[in-house]
Amino acid sequence: MANAHPAFPQGSPLQALFEAPMRPGVVAWIGLRPERRAAMQIVDTAALIAGQGLVGDRYRSSRNGGRQVTLVSAAHLQAVADFLGLDALAPERLRRNIVVRGINLLALKGRPFRLGGALLEYSGECHPCSRMEEEFGPGGYNALRGHGGINARVLEGGALRLGDRLTPL
Repeated sequence: MANAHPAFPQGSPLQALFEAPMRPGVVAWIGLRPERRAAMQIVDTAALIAGQGLVGDRYRSSRNGGRQVTLVSAAHLQAVADFLGLDALAPERLRRNIVVRGINLLALKGRPFRLGGALLEYSGECHPCSRMEEEFGPGGYNALRGHGGINARVLEGGALRLGDRLTPL
């Protein structure tokens, strides 16, 4: 693997920690945003297209942009719910595409990963937008800071189903 974290010298103890194996995650929820401000479509399966994203999602693009797919951890959903004083938080309220359990998504930085039958790469953090104030009221934006998940780019297309694994490579 290429040096994924150039801030650390190749072969250094910190570089080795960043490249250490991780347990796979599991897809717990899939949602598509058909257009701006439209209700999320909750689905059991989805198709990912290389260089474009999820079929049926408004962020699907032909420009190979960095926000083709958005992922968030189920643990972060619970953290945001706690910050907002809620018992639970429905995933569609965050408007992310995929909720996963069992993996720290930020640890995917610099690594390709398998998501169901597709191959993706981390392309950045998925920061909250001002719409979170609209959705959750005052404090919604700040509740999501650091808990909005990640963006990913699709390198190889494939099918995705609930229960599929997210496996770091």
